[in-house]
Amino acid sequence: ATTPPQLALFAPRGSPDQRPRSLTISHIAIRQVRDELARLPGVGDVLVWGAGEYAMRVWLDPAKIANRGLTASDIVTALREQNVQVAAGSVGQQPEASAAFQMTVNTLGRLTSEEQFGEIVVKIGADGEVTRLRDVARVTLGADAYTLRSLLNGEAAPALQIIQSPGANAIDVSNAIRGKMDELQQNFPQDIEYRIAYDPTVFVRASLQSVAITLLEALVLVVLVVVLFLQTWRASIIPLVAVPVSLVGTFALMHLFGFSLITLSLVGLGLSIGIVVDDAIVVVENVERHISQGK
Repeated sequence: ATTPPQLALFAPRGSPDQRPRSLTISHIAIRQVRDELARLPGVGDVLVWGAGEYAMRVWLDPAKIANRGLTASDIVTALREQNVQVAAGSVGQQPEASAAFQMTVNTLGRLTSEEQFGEIVVKIGADGEVTRLRDVARVTLGADAYTLRSLLNGEAAPALQIIQSPGANAIDVSNAIRGKMDELQQNFPQDIEYRIAYDPTVFVRASLQSVAITLLEALVLVVLVVVLFLQTWRASIIPLVAVPVSLVGTFALMHLFGFSLITLSLVGLGLSIGIVVDDAIVVVENVERHISQGK
């Protein structure tokens, strides 16, 4: 079964300019981190929440647009027509001489700055008056959407949801993600860091540790009880072997039938150790009693 996904969040360490930094963090999460994590073994998909790509946002002034006889559709049309990447033609044409070359010429049509967008011509009046985008709107560089926000300690922090592939080992996936994030952080800006907000393997690790501690305690108690009451070291060897063998058999059957080591199954193993130990002591005591009676 697939365990719940992990969440890794990015957060600035106190940047004075939070809004631009949030875009930088989103850009890092989408462009640098998402693909790296998605390529790790056992990772099925990586979803980014609360992150926005860089986008040029145009805030129209309704009053100025109405005064110049424009509509929002006119602005959209002007943006589409004047923010394009097209071939401008070619130098040379067919048929060409053996030593001639034909080269395609491309013009820089994609606008990249607020100033370039502000220079877009949206209308030319009858008297030659030119209305530019900056005259009727405010152009700013921001995110493509603000409908979903992700916060960590009150600061903008895009969340990465890592979905585990079916059949993958959750602990191995968690270790791989932590190792990769430590590696990627070396290339982050100094004021940006990451945090693991939720990792379900923490509970699995704790359950495994609890089972191991319970097993060691049970083995020690078995030896003490058997040696104390039966006065023989030979009898203590039987439960010492029986308990680990029974657990190994349990793990083998779980693997054979496709059961995973989740918190519930590990708690059950911890409880079953007590039953195995109790039965082992009872059986050994009865065997010793029958041997002492000559049966």
